[in-house]
Amino acid sequence: MTIKYSRRFKKQFKTLRKNGKARFWKRLEMLKTDPYADPLNHHELKGKFAGLHSINVGGDLRALFIEKGDDLILFELIGTHSQLYG
Repeated sequence: MTIKYSRRFKKQFKTLRKNGKARFWKRLEMLKTDPYADPLNHHELKGKFAGLHSINVGGDLRALFIEKGDDLILFELIGTHSQLYG
C-alpha cells in the first residue's frame, strides 16, 4: 500500500503537538493492517467532504483521506473535529 500526503496535510501535520503526531503514526499502522478496526472508526464522508474517508486519530483528532484503488491512500486533511467540520 502506498501512502501519500497533500501539501495541505503536511502543513496541518506540522502544527500538531508531538503526541498528536505519534498517535497518527500508530493509527496509520493500524489502517495498513486492518482498515476497519474499531478504534479507527473508518467511514466515508458525505456532504462537502463526499468522496473522502475519515479515521479517528485519537481524542478529537481526525485524518481525512482519499482511497485510490486498493493500493493508494492520499491524506488530504488532519485536525480536530471542529477545525475540519466547522
